[in-house]
Amino acid sequence: MTITLGVPALSGISGGLLLVVLFGALLHASWNALLKSGTDKPLDTALMQGLGSLMAIPLVMWTGLPEPQAWPWILLSTTIHIAYYQALAGAYRHGDLSLTYPLMRGSAPLLVALASPLLLGDSLSLLAWCGVGLVSLGVLVLGLARSQATDTAPGHETRRRKAVRFALLNACIIACYTVVDGLGVRASGNAPAYVAGLFLIDGLPYLALVLWQRRADWPAVAAHCRRRWPLASLGMIASLGSYGIALWAMTRAPVALVAALRESSVLFAALISTVVLREHFGWQKALGTGVIVAGIVAIRLH
Repeated sequence: MTITLGVPALSGISGGLLLVVLFGALLHASWNALLKSGTDKPLDTALMQGLGSLMAIPLVMWTGLPEPQAWPWILLSTTIHIAYYQALAGAYRHGDLSLTYPLMRGSAPLLVALASPLLLGDSLSLLAWCGVGLVSLGVLVLGLARSQATDTAPGHETRRRKAVRFALLNACIIACYTVVDGLGVRASGNAPAYVAGLFLIDGLPYLALVLWQRRADWPAVAAHCRRRWPLASLGMIASLGSYGIALWAMTRAPVALVAALRESSVLFAALISTVVLREHFGWQKALGTGVIVAGIVAIRLH
């Protein structure tokens, strides 16, 4: 059975909408870069999410609370995000960010596209399918190019396999919350109110979990939060803007296309690492970039 929630058929993506979603992808790459700069990623993630709940309070006062029919989706998305944060920490604990991040972000759009006809009522043309596939392939090629340095330490291969398993598990989780939020924001009929309501409660369970796990080391936790909150605030603003743009776009275009375009954040991350961090831009990065751009063009022209 297809769950359409009375949403009209969405088949295309305009040039203006494309640019807005790509800007959201740039914001996504930016907040991930800020998160990667920290030495305690679980605590930094929890701090960002806690700040997100604070930032959502004035947003809710401006947008109003979401409609009652949106709350089951918000609560389900919040539950799924707890699993997402845990799997994310597991992937980063066992493997390099350059390996796990592209695996997670590159696999998820294909899973969303496969689920979209049944769960969202979104039908994709052959060209749109090609676009989604090309973006996902390009993301994976970029990830492979960015993880060429090999670790020869004992147990590296075992850790790498664990990291890949966590990353692929998280790709499934990302696809799940993308579909749930796509359904939720359409059911709400008010994208800003849905985003505000989601961010109001989304980070609180994970924040509480991390603080409980670190309860024996509270002075160090407090010192870390005092030191990192300015950067965490910037990261949260970028995160809120990025996902807010994506959810708004899902009310105007097929969710699978928005999800694929959003994962071009990996391309922006690669460009940032090359321009700002002076990392090598080899033929594999060039190939991955070209494949992603071809996918974006296919999505626009479908």
